[in-house]
Amino acid sequence: MTISEENKLDNPVWYSLTENHREFAIDYGNTKFYNPDYCPFGSFTHLENTAIATKEYSALIDNFFIVGEKPEIASTLKIAKELVCLQMIINEKIQLPIESEIVKLTVEHNEILCDLVNLVQPGYFKNKTMMLGDYYGIFKDNQLIAITGERMKMNCFTELSAIITHPDHTGKGYAKQLITHVVNAIFDQNKIPFLHVAEHNIGAVSLYEKLGFSTRRKMSFWNITK
Repeated sequence: MTISEENKLDNPVWYSLTENHREFAIDYGNTKFYNPDYCPFGSFTHLENTAIATKEYSALIDNFFIVGEKPEIASTLKIAKELVCLQMIINEKIQLPIESEIVKLTVEHNEILCDLVNLVQPGYFKNKTMMLGDYYGIFKDNQLIAITGERMKMNCFTELSAIITHPDHTGKGYAKQLITHVVNAIFDQNKIPFLHVAEHNIGAVSLYEKLGFSTRRKMSFWNITK
């Protein structure tokens, strides 16, 4: 029995590491993780052996996430938190004027990109995360003030990620313009955009809904630490 393309979104890390991002995978059989230099995410298809896999992966990184169903973990580890996110999807391009200059970021921007993400959302963005997809930014007075990019990638879907605006520059429509740019670029690649947002982040959920996203399902991010 083959799984439908949309049902792959029920296990996005697994299918990203099986399809477009397989070069970044650390494979433990029923459990796969991203190389921790790129992303601290893993997932599994069968609960069996997840305790072994999480223990082995914890030798590479102290703090990481299993995305999807709750895993079994080694006795030396603990689940620090269950972050419940909404998985949201959009089915057509966004019709919105883009008034800011949007810059495609390169490896030369990596340090300021990492600094901005970790200022606002620490713990998710790693030194090589920007290698997973295209990242775009808006600059003001030579300072990077807003970003959005691509993270998980499957054959038919690409995840928007790092939708970040510097706290000094929020409320000016920068995120809306960057989301529009990235969503439409993903559609131009003949893929469907999706994203994950913490369910309690009401402001962000409202923005995404206004732009045309709808909630597909809830998705748990299990934060595992030593």
